[in-house]
Amino acid sequence: MRATAIAHTNVALIKYWGKRDEHLILPANSSLSFTVDKFYTKTTVEWDGNLKQDRFILNGEQKTDAKVTRFIDKMREEFGITAKAMIISENHVPTAAGLASSASAFAALALAGSSAAGRNDTQQYISKLARFGSGSASRSIYGDFVIWEKGELADGSDSFAIPFTKKLSEKMSMVIAVVSDKEKKVSSRDGMRLTVETSPFFKDWVVAAETDLEEMKQAILAEDFIKVGEITERNGMKMHATTLGAEPPFTYFQPLSLEIMDAVRALREEGIPAYFTMDAGPNVKVICERKNEKIVAEKLSELAKNVLICHAGKEASVVSDEK
Repeated sequence: MRATAIAHTNVALIKYWGKRDEHLILPANSSLSFTVDKFYTKTTVEWDGNLKQDRFILNGEQKTDAKVTRFIDKMREEFGITAKAMIISENHVPTAAGLASSASAFAALALAGSSAAGRNDTQQYISKLARFGSGSASRSIYGDFVIWEKGELADGSDSFAIPFTKKLSEKMSMVIAVVSDKEKKVSSRDGMRLTVETSPFFKDWVVAAETDLEEMKQAILAEDFIKVGEITERNGMKMHATTLGAEPPFTYFQPLSLEIMDAVRALREEGIPAYFTMDAGPNVKVICERKNEKIVAEKLSELAKNVLICHAGKEASVVSDEK
């Protein structure tokens, strides 16, 4: 009863920001993401009836994590088992720094846990399950462009991710400028909750995000990179505007984040189509055409010490069936 899975992180081009149900992790709006190849989590799960308590080892160190504990309990409930879990995870993503570490972590954990239990669950089921660990983890089950459908049902049974298309993904690069790999002061979960409860901009954000999503889908299918970039940039900035309207106001921007955004605008003025986005963290993700990725990376390297060129990542997969 042991299995290992790998899942890659994803970066939302149409953001998930705010829940309509905190307990079921149901989003207020649907979102669209791009799975990236450079960042991933590799997790081994072993269900062991001889263990007296769950054990969680992350990057070689034993950890206590309330979110992981709740998720293990959720898996036991779903799978109808009572065994304790030994979890060994390697996170090749800076944790809690706005680089989607929880997305790859819970996607890998859900898939490994299911496989270790001897199940043959569908990707749709694993996507719904991963959602309970982290909403964005639902999208890391798939590669390339992915849509997380917000769903309409109160029980959340129709809220899961679906693969969208591979169109454009092989022609697009994402250059990530790591501004900080330190844990952020306001977690995504806390930031969302504060925004939903206090920001006067939140309701308008939800409406705008749904409009942006429909336009983004058409732009990707038409392989119109310029349009994809423009929608990505405006959607990300609208998301961050909601945090400035919260009480108390907060932001994930750091001075270097803003400098990098200006550098991206300068690239456009020089004729290089490049567009930025940011999640709940200071790191800046820049999309560009593959033919321009080195030019963009060189420009960002003038400001950030750590710049990574990413391409489309693969779907989550089981890499070991050790018993």
